Amino acid sequence: MRVVVLYREASDHGRQVSDYLRDFARQTGRQLETMDPDTREGADFARVYDVVEYPTIIALSDDGQLQNHWRGTPLPTISEVSYYA
Repeated sequence: MRVVVLYREASDHGRQVSDYLRDFARQTGRQLETMDPDTREGADFARVYDVVEYPTIIALSDDGQLQNHWRGTPLPTISEVSYYA
């Protein structure tokens, strides 16, 4: 499984997402992949998975199938996301 967090660091939600990522790593011992939608890779990823709201957390299976997603704030609980990570 793969979990990707799409967000802009320099935004209103940037600090909240950074804190969430730090707490997630501390509680689970795992890091979540992050992408900036303003980069080429992030824009392509957002287009493929139809992401139009940030922050968005996307859980994918190993073959790229969408398993779950969470859009905007409030962010999901760490236990909800850790199931997919």
